[in-house]
Amino acid sequence: MRLSITTTPMPENKWGLRHLIGIMGFFAVGIGYIHRFCLSLAITEMVRIHAGGGKIDAHSCPLAQNTTTVIKNAGEFDWSEETQGLILSSFFWGYVINQLPGGLMAERWGVKWVLGFGMLISSMATLLTPVVSRTLGSWGLVCLRIAIGFGQGPLYPSLNVLMSNWSSANERGRLGAIVFAGAQIGNFVSMAISGIIISYLGWTGVFYIFGSLGIVWLAVWFIVYYNSPLEHPYIKEDERTYIITTSGKTHYKDLPPTPWIPILTSVPLWGLIIAQVGHDWGLFTIITDLPKYMKSVLHVSVKENGVISGVPYLGMWFFAIISGWVVDWMIVKLGWGISLVRKMFITIASIGPAIGIIAASYSGCDKLLTSVFFIFGMTIMGAFIPSLKVNALDLSPNYAGTLMAIVGGIGAISGILTPYLVGVLTPNSTLLEWRLVFWISVAVLMGTNIIYLLMGTAKTQWWNDPDQVRSYTEGKEKSKEKEAA
Repeated sequence: MRLSITTTPMPENKWGLRHLIGIMGFFAVGIGYIHRFCLSLAITEMVRIHAGGGKIDAHSCPLAQNTTTVIKNAGEFDWSEETQGLILSSFFWGYVINQLPGGLMAERWGVKWVLGFGMLISSMATLLTPVVSRTLGSWGLVCLRIAIGFGQGPLYPSLNVLMSNWSSANERGRLGAIVFAGAQIGNFVSMAISGIIISYLGWTGVFYIFGSLGIVWLAVWFIVYYNSPLEHPYIKEDERTYIITTSGKTHYKDLPPTPWIPILTSVPLWGLIIAQVGHDWGLFTIITDLPKYMKSVLHVSVKENGVISGVPYLGMWFFAIISGWVVDWMIVKLGWGISLVRKMFITIASIGPAIGIIAASYSGCDKLLTSVFFIFGMTIMGAFIPSLKVNALDLSPNYAGTLMAIVGGIGAISGILTPYLVGVLTPNSTLLEWRLVFWISVAVLMGTNIIYLLMGTAKTQWWNDPDQVRSYTEGKEKSKEKEAA
């Protein structure tokens, strides 16, 4: 039986189990991003720096006395910029491969075991990183990073299924901001805390500590999480009723087979995919390579590097939370159209970073000014959380896992391309080489945003309705029978 969205009032106790589930999702994203990107800072201490790097052209930044020792750093591994780019991009090879299978499994079998098993792979591979790097070298590390990516492939599709099961349509912006803003906290921790860990324990400590953190999360996850409010033994009845009558979700056992042709030919979905590619291009360029820029161009110490590279994501997290409340306020209180609000905030999340990273690249060797512009740009990018990240739920609550798998999988191709492209375009790590990298990111961000404005929407698509999908399928079968006759 299909459940429709109603005007069921909020439970008297506004805080409920759904928020605890959201917090568990928050930590899943946070830890996943720590595993995903802690290598970005660690690799600056793992790899030997060659003489002359960052000192090629007249725009290179001079060395300060207190950073000379940083440039003379003798890392354990002699890997070229291109090899480092390959290593940093390899996570996304496995990530892309397992997005769609992970989403389908989460929809059919539930989030609990699909996400749990994926995070187990990610945690164990993170723990093994120092051993594999030292024994098998760069190609061993590439294979391990592919495994981490494969484990995290179901992360976002699973969390979209979690959101569709556990959130009211009226609270989706806020709960989405809680869950998906975990990425920004994870980025902050993976940079800022990694810098402190490396300065005291060396680069290996990063992987041992953060890998163990994933194991701890798993223990709590398997105790707390159930696949839906209908199954959870400890949820209050009023909250259970509120969620299932306002989510717009059909129980997965009542869903017809996935309507692949309508989904893959959906114009709004392709608009969302293109927007995701643009956003990921800008985000992954900064996440994977900002620590390298700060060290090789501005010559900051590892502690400074961690803080400077991490603070932008703290700002992004704060702005994401604020944006989530503002989005819901605009929709519920002001009565603005959901499509208008989503497009408005996705645009803000494109223009802000574009201004920030270009301004930073023209700040020369001024560390403070460069940091301020990076922080500004990445903070404003937080507006994508209650807009771009929940748009798949707008299009289809029933197939949110599949949609997010498609959107995230294609978007993650940016993560494969950008680190390797940076390695190719910045062989000497000069300021002018990096400026070209940032201009390319701006062009991609703005171009894809314009396309989304033309193609995107937040309107629920007809193929979300199980009855219409069954009618469509029956019509296709009858057409085939007539043709055969």
